[in-house]
Amino acid sequence: MTLETNWNQIYEDAKGWIREAGEEIIASFTTSFAIDTKSNPNDLVTDIDKETEKFFIERIKKIYPSHRIMGEEGFGDQVEDLSGVIWFLDPIDGTMNFVHQQTNFAISIGIYEDGVGKAAFIYDVTKDELYHCSKGTGLYLNNEKLKPLEPVKLSESLLAINATWVTENHRIDPRTFSPLLKKIRGTRSYGSAAIEMAYVAAGRLDGYVSLRLAPWDFAAGKLLIEEAGGVCTTVDNKPINLLDKNTIFVGNETFHSQVQKDYIQPALDQNYYLKTPSTK
Repeated sequence: MTLETNWNQIYEDAKGWIREAGEEIIASFTTSFAIDTKSNPNDLVTDIDKETEKFFIERIKKIYPSHRIMGEEGFGDQVEDLSGVIWFLDPIDGTMNFVHQQTNFAISIGIYEDGVGKAAFIYDVTKDELYHCSKGTGLYLNNEKLKPLEPVKLSESLLAINATWVTENHRIDPRTFSPLLKKIRGTRSYGSAAIEMAYVAAGRLDGYVSLRLAPWDFAAGKLLIEEAGGVCTTVDNKPINLLDKNTIFVGNETFHSQVQKDYIQPALDQNYYLKTPSTK
């Protein structure tokens, strides 16, 4: 077996690198860093995001030169198909939290081969919580193996959802999820897709909805949740496309099934789930 197909070694390398990168990020708290914007004034990027992505790319390419990298900051490869080994990398997921709070952000890495998830890591840096798994071996939080997700009652469930999606917006009709919020125990919003998906995998949340996630946002969380026995689909219950932005609805299997049946499907049937394609 060659090194490139030695998944145990790849797993250990990634786990070591993610903790090393976390230490560098923590060290940056005592220094000043540059802040810029990307697509809009709320889409922030710092030089720490960029340096962290370069850190991973340098190490991955040195040891696994045939592997490709899809990174948020654009320093990786132009990935247009799922052949071979691909690392989906978000160096700091939750940059706004990083800038404003210096907490509630994570490093997210999902490693896939020919479109199949092989290993995933989400590192909540300031809490020193590393959620990780390799396919078929179960979900771990640091050194503790977590139990598979158990059924949950809707009335006792927690959903991670941004308030944007239950108020007037240009992506989804608020009537889709507003009735659900009256039935569940509560909602949360942490401002980091990686953390919210890791929490679903660990059973701290029962579901998570987002309407605009890129592959580096969800690739690791998808595998973590599936390894824990959860379900990951688009909001309208279609398979997730690993090469494009997606609407995302992930959750405990019983929660996901009931919400799809009793809330999302009726919205689809009544033709008010999504806005018209011409809506900007």
